Amino acid sequence: MSETRRGASRVQESPPGAERARWIPRRCTDWVLPAVIVRRLRDRRVRMPLYAVAGLVLAGAAWIAVTGVLARNELLAAQRSLETLRQHLAQPAAAPATAAGPPAAPAATVRNAVRDATGHAARAHRLTTGPAWFPAAHLPVLGGPFRTVRGIAKASDRLTHDVLPPLVRTVEELDSTGADDGRHLDLSALRRVAPLLEQASRSASRVRADVDGLPHGTWLPATDRARTELARRLDRITPLAHDAAAAARLMPSMLGADGPRRYLAVFENTAEARGTGGLPGAFAVLRAERGRLSFEHFGNDTELSEAHADVDLGAEFNGLYGPAAPTRTWVNSNMSPHFPYAARIWAAAWQRHSGQRVDGAFGLDPGAVSGLLAASGPARLPDGSAVTAHNVVDLSERTSYALHPEFKRRKAYFLDVARAVAIRLLGASTDPTRRTALFSALHRQLGEGRIKVWSGHTAEQRELVARSFGGALPGGSAPLAGLVVNNAAGTKLDYYLDRRLTWAPGRCVDGRREVTVTVRLANRAPASGLPPYVVQRLDDPPYDTRPGDNRLLVSYYASAGATLSGATLDGRSAQLSHGAELGHPVFTLDVELPAGAARTLVLHLLERPADQSAFVLRQPLVHPLRARALPSGPCTG
Repeated sequence: MSETRRGASRVQESPPGAERARWIPRRCTDWVLPAVIVRRLRDRRVRMPLYAVAGLVLAGAAWIAVTGVLARNELLAAQRSLETLRQHLAQPAAAPATAAGPPAAPAATVRNAVRDATGHAARAHRLTTGPAWFPAAHLPVLGGPFRTVRGIAKASDRLTHDVLPPLVRTVEELDSTGADDGRHLDLSALRRVAPLLEQASRSASRVRADVDGLPHGTWLPATDRARTELARRLDRITPLAHDAAAAARLMPSMLGADGPRRYLAVFENTAEARGTGGLPGAFAVLRAERGRLSFEHFGNDTELSEAHADVDLGAEFNGLYGPAAPTRTWVNSNMSPHFPYAARIWAAAWQRHSGQRVDGAFGLDPGAVSGLLAASGPARLPDGSAVTAHNVVDLSERTSYALHPEFKRRKAYFLDVARAVAIRLLGASTDPTRRTALFSALHRQLGEGRIKVWSGHTAEQRELVARSFGGALPGGSAPLAGLVVNNAAGTKLDYYLDRRLTWAPGRCVDGRREVTVTVRLANRAPASGLPPYVVQRLDDPPYDTRPGDNRLLVSYYASAGATLSGATLDGRSAQLSHGAELGHPVFTLDVELPAGAARTLVLHLLERPADQSAFVLRQPLVHPLRARALPSGPCTG
């Protein structure tokens, strides 16, 4: 058949309406459909709806762009208002410490800052709602940043509406004077705001959970950074709301709203390390009745040196600390880092000594006193000298040993410091111009674990033990990295102790994770010039020592179920004793720490696999622990 006839045959087989495509070779016939579509688009009835849709999309995009910028400006304005609020509330603590003290932030200023923040956050929320934002936030892949922006605005709105106002109202209630003479806390006012604080606490938790549920990684890094910053702020505000709600529940009864209470307040000297911080030295008996606080007695460790505590803390406790006789030796009563153990011993020892039952106990160290004096102003000693936030740590843990080498005079001096500080803090707690700053400083010290609280009343203790200021060893199966040192030499050289810890998870073997813990201890004591009482060795070691040499019982509290596969001290194999406390394995080594030297202890552990890093137990000493807990991922091999 000729080529012409074959071409004619193809023309006859072509479908109707295919005139424009009939000369296209077969291999290009897939172009026919686009050609048809192009022709259809020239149809006005088709073009108009498509143009309308495109216009709506463009308008929506423009609307999102404009309102997004406006919402960002509103959120920044809200942030500035909240910063103003923070500065006003912190103003007394930040101001120079004087006897009279700076005036408290005016209530109207605080209320205005909250109102401004609330208004800006509400406008940001309104700007990011509506028919344009909703579909944009639900676009596959592309909608992540829009969802994040909407979530940030909503969270900020709820934060300023539901969380901050009750907290500010509580501050105002506590700033107000008492019902009669203004010299006590208005516990009835605190009980009035308790339901609001409970609601604020729950709202803060929900807002934090909502922010955590927003996309963590989108194609727009700016929104990811904004979400991270908001989460960081909520991580500070949420615990504050929880603590405020707990305080409203606990403070009225603990401060004597339902009858008088007595507490033993023990000052711990961190120049000689103990598990909860430092050696228990001076103490005071505090009385609370209907919000009024007073001190009934001051004493020092020599008064309770012979007091025995009739408490049984179990076989594990006796196995770890029995040789040091903590229930019969006051200065060894807090070798365990679990503060409720120490508090129970203190309360029982005081009852045995005085016949008086106390309702609870507090532990605090010179670092905590420094933070509180920054808010209260300086205390005056009988000789006219001042104890201030800047000198109290050095004065009580270093200078005093040179100033008062004679034992009895030094003990009397410590008692004078304790009495002067206690009276100064008590006065500040009833001073409306100081109260807000003092409570803020108190909250910081509680959060850092430098002030610890125990109650002899079961319901109260159940709440306290769940919080950082309860001083309890953490329970559960989460990873734990706990370095605890106890001075075994009787020196006061832990003033010069530096501590570092690194927790590094490794590979998984047979369902267990390898973990390497590196502990570095350094004795920065000078080679000469320290008073004899500071460097004296009460342990009478069988080897030669020099002034400034120290000795520590170094204990590592590991995750529940952990086993020790090996350890080295300065690169040489070391044998550690093994015990347990409250579900945690405890590995202990007696370490001689010469002056000017550093020693490195490495532990190789096998632990249960966990996706999170270890919680670091921070024993409060003069110099804070420098710790790193490296991230831990799921076991894959």
